[in-house]
Amino acid sequence: MEGVNRNERILVCIPAFNEAKHIADIVRNARAYCSEVVVCDDGSVDNTGEIARSAGATIARHSTNKGYGSALKTLFNIAKMKDVDIVVTLDSDGQHNVADIPKIVQPILKGDVDVVVGSRFLNENDSRKVPRYRTFGIKTLTKLANIAAYDDISDSQNGFRAYKKNALSKLDLYEDGMAISTEILIRAKENGLSIKEVPISVSYEGDDTSTHSPLSHGISVAHSVVQFISLRHPLLFYGLSGIVLLAIGIGFMSNALDLFSHTRYVSTPTILISFGFVVIGIVLLATGAILYTLTALIRGKIKN
Repeated sequence: MEGVNRNERILVCIPAFNEAKHIADIVRNARAYCSEVVVCDDGSVDNTGEIARSAGATIARHSTNKGYGSALKTLFNIAKMKDVDIVVTLDSDGQHNVADIPKIVQPILKGDVDVVVGSRFLNENDSRKVPRYRTFGIKTLTKLANIAAYDDISDSQNGFRAYKKNALSKLDLYEDGMAISTEILIRAKENGLSIKEVPISVSYEGDDTSTHSPLSHGISVAHSVVQFISLRHPLLFYGLSGIVLLAIGIGFMSNALDLFSHTRYVSTPTILISFGFVVIGIVLLATGAILYTLTALIRGKIKN
């Protein structure tokens, strides 16, 4: 394996859905840098799985398309069973340069980190290759992800990553869709895993390489991060919102009282608006307190 320590068992994992056009070259090239290549054929309706097997990959197949996250979880389970030292994940659409595998695994081989993430934005020449609309979307999602996970990640949506064996065992993942890329960072942060980004080269030549809608991807990731923040930091998420709404409600009520004191006019719409904001604010505060208590109990912070 060129550029890779032969004493380390490296497994390259590739989730694939209808990628018959690219998968053979990716598998053949990846085999030079690893012990084995495993492809999860996520319910493809073309011959992605057959082509990958002919190119030398081990195949895991979903009978139906379950999503990128589901395919990745299947691959991680396979990696755990094989008890490999390092797992490398990369996309099946030809976007990633397989020759970057040694660069991705090097920090783990040196013993520096648990997880390595490839970034399209650490090298100016590579960042220019990313279409502008993708750059905007990726950076927006990354800023959102940084709120819930590591605050110095530049490319939270990149699927080209490497994982130390002990890191995989600590990632208890739930997402089935594209949001799993962000969930991995969140779970890694929760479990105290060290992480590092390295620059990688990308290709967007020819057809649009992504089989996923940028809009649905963005909504999925945003929903996942907001859900995480609301459950992990309920007092901040619900409590702060509740206080803001209470303040607005009190402001409307103050205006209604001031109007009544000067004119004896009862502004029913203002009172109803005030009442609505106050009720919603109280509900949010109560929700935050309840969720905080429940999560604290689950984490063992409060003893029965």
